[in-house]
Amino acid sequence: MKKIASPEKEMSFLDHLEELRWHLLRSTMAVVLVGILAFIFKSFIFDTLIFGPSKPSFFTYRIFCDFSQKLGMDAFCFDEMPFRIQSRTMAGQFSAHMWTSIYAGIIIAFPYILYELWKFISPGLKEKERKSSRGFIVIASILFFIGVLFGYYIITPLSINFLGNYQVSDRVFNDFDLDSYISLVRTSVLASGIVFELPIIMYILTKIGLVTPEILRKYRKFALVIVLVLSAVITPPDIVSQIIVAIPILILYEVSIYISKIVVRNQERELKKMKNA
Repeated sequence: MKKIASPEKEMSFLDHLEELRWHLLRSTMAVVLVGILAFIFKSFIFDTLIFGPSKPSFFTYRIFCDFSQKLGMDAFCFDEMPFRIQSRTMAGQFSAHMWTSIYAGIIIAFPYILYELWKFISPGLKEKERKSSRGFIVIASILFFIGVLFGYYIITPLSINFLGNYQVSDRVFNDFDLDSYISLVRTSVLASGIVFELPIIMYILTKIGLVTPEILRKYRKFALVIVLVLSAVITPPDIVSQIIVAIPILILYEVSIYISKIVVRNQERELKKMKNA
């Protein structure tokens, strides 16, 4: 009798590279397509989204203003921002338009990029691992977009308000370069999106045995210091802003401990089943 060949043949290193190339190509095409749409809708991307936090009518400023007035203060209550945004190079505005469209493509196409990543690594996982990680794309995407919104509505306006109003002397007027302004918005948004992936990162690290709940609890104090330093880096140097940013990151860290605990518990159950079998 002839042996029936297995449909799942072991792939060589070059086959894996070829497979990875196609996943990267499809991800790049998704980013390009979304980027083209962002490029076309220039007015919405720039006037509404990018320059939104530079306007006194921005949602965050109104909320913070109402809240501060209830406390008897006038923080974040102003009629205009004391700075201008300018472009000082010939290709400055076109370059900003191009790169902003590309980054918009990366952010919006993030779930599809994760999907392509998952398609690449999932064949190497066991059936039980695939089932337990079935919601990876959805959860990771939700966390990323929550982080993006947090960066856009919290970190960005706090940074713009502080840096836009900061003066070393009345003789100096703030004229911000277009690239500098967009870089602040982009960094705040992307950094927050990545930071909010902390539970997913801890889940993966626990799965491969590099992290345990005990380690996370043991180094909680060090994590607190790192979080405060991180908050100081991505926010203006005032205590209120740093606390606002540090709180959700600390919550994410505690959630990561809980997730790590669940992963370890499930692994221990699997080991007991294998021993009893």
